[in-house]
This record gives sequence, C-alpha cells and structure tokens, in this order.
Amino acid sequence: MGRKAGALLGAVVAVLLAVPMAPGSAAASGSGTPGQPGYWMVNAAGEVTAFGGAARFAALGSSAPVVAVTATPSRRGYWLAAADGSVRGFGDARFFGSMAGRRLRAPIVSMASTRDGRGYWLLGADGGVFTFGDARFLGTATPMTSTRMTAIAADLATGGYWILADSGALFGFDAPYLGSVGALRPGARMVALSTTPDGLGYRLVAADGEVFAFGTARYFGSELLAPLAAPITGVADSPDEGGYWLVAADGGVFSFGDAPYRGSAAGGPPGPPVVGLAWGPGVGSGVGPIDPYPPGATGFDISWPQCGGSYPSGAFRVAVVGATGGHAFSANPCLGSEAQWASSRLSLYLNVNSPSGSDPSSWMRGPAGRCGSGDLSCQGYNYGYNSAAWAQSTAAANGARALTWWLDVETGNYWSSDTAANAAVIQGAIDALHAGGATAAVYSTSYQWHEIAGNFAPRVPAWVATGGASDPAAYCSAGSFTGGPVWLVQYGPGPYDDDYAC
Repeated sequence: MGRKAGALLGAVVAVLLAVPMAPGSAAASGSGTPGQPGYWMVNAAGEVTAFGGAARFAALGSSAPVVAVTATPSRRGYWLAAADGSVRGFGDARFFGSMAGRRLRAPIVSMASTRDGRGYWLLGADGGVFTFGDARFLGTATPMTSTRMTAIAADLATGGYWILADSGALFGFDAPYLGSVGALRPGARMVALSTTPDGLGYRLVAADGEVFAFGTARYFGSELLAPLAAPITGVADSPDEGGYWLVAADGGVFSFGDAPYRGSAAGGPPGPPVVGLAWGPGVGSGVGPIDPYPPGATGFDISWPQCGGSYPSGAFRVAVVGATGGHAFSANPCLGSEAQWASSRLSLYLNVNSPSGSDPSSWMRGPAGRCGSGDLSCQGYNYGYNSAAWAQSTAAANGARALTWWLDVETGNYWSSDTAANAAVIQGAIDALHAGGATAAVYSTSYQWHEIAGNFAPRVPAWVATGGASDPAAYCSAGSFTGGPVWLVQYGPGPYDDDYAC
C-alpha cells in the first residue's frame, strides 16, 4: 500500500473512502419512529457504546453484571438493568422502582417496557416477574418448567407479555401463543426474543445465530451457517419491522433486511461480554460507524514489503497492517508478527481486484448465486465477498483481529474496464466485512477510485493517499468521493508510510 506496497498514482484529492429493538423486543420495548437509526450496545460492565449517531447518555454504576438495555418509546433514552435487580434510566427513561437490595431467588436476566414507557417488567432466570409503574402482573413462568428463562417481551396490543426459556419453550400471559422452537429444534439454546407491534408475531433467536419467526414477524435471514467468534446474545428489530440486527457477546453486529449496519465492537481488545442492543435515532447524517482514531493522532501502515526488516518504533496511535500480500487471495507472510507490533491499535487492510486466477469457483459461486458466463456484476460481487471473507479467516488464523478493515483500491492491481462490475467487487467485499462484524472502509485516491469504480458511492469511511503531503490535516475536510467521512490521511517522507487521523 502506498509507497511501500504498491505506489499510488495520479492527483491526490478528497478520499473515499437500533437503539431499542423494535417495539416489544426483549432488549428494548416500546414503539419506534422510522428513520435512519443508529444503535446502542451495552456490555456486562454497563458500558454503553453508541453507533451511527445515536446519542449516548451514560452507563450504569452497579457491582452486579448488567443484563439488558431497553429503550423508551420515544427513543430518547434507555434503561439498563442488572442481575441484582438494579435499574437506572437515562435520557427520558423514568425510574419506577427496582429489585435492588431485595432478596432474589434467581438473578434478573431481562427487561421489557410498557407501550407508553411508564412502566417495565423485570424477569428472573427462574421465571419470576417483577412489575413497576403501569406494567401489569399477569403471572410467572416459575411453575411451568425447570429450564432457565432468558427473555421477556411486551405484547404492545394487549399489555401482556411473553417469556422465553433457553429450551425454546415460550409462555404467553395475555399474549397469544403462535408457536415455539421446542418442537422444532429440541435442545436449542434460545437467548433473545422480539415482538411485532400488532401483538401477532415474534422472533426467537438462538445463541448460534438461528432466527425463528412466527405469526406476522418476518424472517430476513440468520447467522446459523456463518462461523461465529462468539455466541449471539441479543436481537433488535428495525423501526419499520423491515429487518433486524443480531449482536454477539464479542460486540459483533449482523444486519438483516433493511436494518442498516452502523459498526460493531468486534475485533477490539477483549472486554466484558456484550449483553444487548437497541436502536435509537441517529443525529447528523446518521451514517457510518464511530471513528476509532483519535483526531490528530499519527502512526504507520506496514505490510509484506516490511517482512524481514524492522518495524516502526516510538509513540504512535495509528497502526494499520496488510492482511494480504498485494492482491486478493494472497497472504502477508509476516502478518502475525506485524499484528503483534500493532498490538491493541491494530487495524487491517486487504487488497481487492477484479476476478482473476485459476479457480473460477471464487467468482462463479457465492452470495450472489451461480453466475452466468457474461454476468460480470454477479461474478464481481461473489469474488469481492469471497476474497474479503478469506482475508478475515486468514487474519484470524494468524491471531490478527481488528474492528476496522480497509479495502485497498488501486489501479496497480488488475481491474476490468467495466466500472459497474468493479463496483460490485468492492460492494461484495464491504458486505463480507460487515457480515464478519467489522467496519469496512476504503483506501484510495479520487483519481484511482473514479478510474476503477466510476461514480460508485458506498458511503463508507475513507483513507486518503496523498503520496507525501506536508499538511495532511488539509485533506480531512476536502470532501469524500464515496459519500463517507475521511478518517485517515497517508502522508510523509518515510521511511515508512505515515498516517494522520482526522
């Protein structure tokens, strides 16, 4: 990349580059407003991370593990609940009471809000139900099964609720029974539940990523067949019920239907497990994940050209390492040692190019289906997706995991003269990175980008390659040719590629 891993050509310009779940969801009940949502993610320590412009209010100070995040109907606040029954509201979430300081037969595992946000339920692992505000008590699941309960969700039509057991059994209290997983998949460990606003549908989610839809709830896909680095822990429906997000314990986020991907926490330093996700209205443009690079920070990017030599030293905050060896489906032979050099600052990049090589299966088959011999867009999408998935797998095998992945888009690699087919390659790679729980971004120049992809604008973050700018900060506000923000600028005299964070 850059001077050391494929010199960039041409003029330098600006670079390219939910949270309450749907109403009634187990992690965030209440009615929502359609729009361009971001989402809140909470871990067991009560730390809240906001993505996509969702306003972050605060975290919960509790000695017990936090188990749930529940948004208010207005999406202007949320409650956090802990295993000891503690509850705290932020934003416009009002406090109506808790079980803190009271003896519990089993820890609290889930929370749901009433339709008007003037009350909520807490659910114990033994099926016990505790009501506050205008939430009605309609019974418990304690005498019904000996299995552990995992989620409670409100029936917004009746004011009742459903309770889900990890065995897949489902219990309705003034809420209709529409089916369960117990009879479909014996022994499945179910972890999350979301419901439709009409009270006539719900989705059950398993720890392995499988999703089951009943009644009016629609199915948009699952992560069952994808390798997961950590189990799924929550589900959040998009505002218009046209999609949903799944969240994993490591902070990975998987989007389906029209639920927009806004970033994830996967690939970062190990921390407390993520326990829930909820959507909230974004602010500003509402697009793109949170920038991981501190403004004004500097650092370096290295890859296979540095193998066998010394790595940059001294104080630096930005460290980007190439996972590939100059083109798609090639490996950086010293990825492991370079990832260790980057340590917790690690970001990764992969080279992308049009379909090439001796294995047509890498482009003729994939998520876009089986492609016809003349369908270049289908072939390009499959190739981009498969090559990015391969790069992620290769990086993981070398102990290199990162939240942010950059696509190296340069004219020095092989590209078709069909810019639409090239754009399909890039989109496929972006989708594969998102499916793997990573934030996708692009490294290029304006000239090269338009030569390769035309006017394609995927609205992802950009890393501008200048070739040697003396004032890298000037490129931060020069505009982005992909519609996304500029996060990094490559500059400097060397001996390594120097990078500046916008």
